[in-house]
Amino acid sequence: MAEDLSIVQGTKEEKYKSVIPQIKALIEGEPDLVANLANIVAALMEQFGWLWIGFYLVKENQLVLAPFQGPVACTRIKKGRGVCGTSWEKAQTIVVPDVEKFPGHIACSSKSRSEIVVPVIRNNKVMGVLDVDSEQLAAFDETDKKFLEEIVDLIIFE
Repeated sequence: MAEDLSIVQGTKEEKYKSVIPQIKALIEGEPDLVANLANIVAALMEQFGWLWIGFYLVKENQLVLAPFQGPVACTRIKKGRGVCGTSWEKAQTIVVPDVEKFPGHIACSSKSRSEIVVPVIRNNKVMGVLDVDSEQLAAFDETDKKFLEEIVDLIIFE
């Protein structure tokens, strides 16, 4: 297991291509879901320095806060509510360039300006979502979508 990350400068794609193998090394052979989610969040936060990044897991028909880094967050989100609940309901990644323009956006932090939410899908069922917020407008794009989807595919649910 890696103990330190190698943080790179460069394009967004170069950053992802550097951090993904490191994430694989961090979670390989570790069966504990919470430990793996925590290390994924920490690695991504160190590399990218976003405002907030974390997971919500589906429990009792709602999204419940799981490992995250950043300001305190909403603890529970109903299906179809906000960007996270909508991503869960539609089982698709949602990129929001300006959260003020997203109908029903849940403002856990007033500093959040843009957001991307990636569902974690196993056996055609959404198990949770990866939520990332930025203080910058339009911070997320197809590059983030591609690589964050690749990262959530690494997660093993047992």
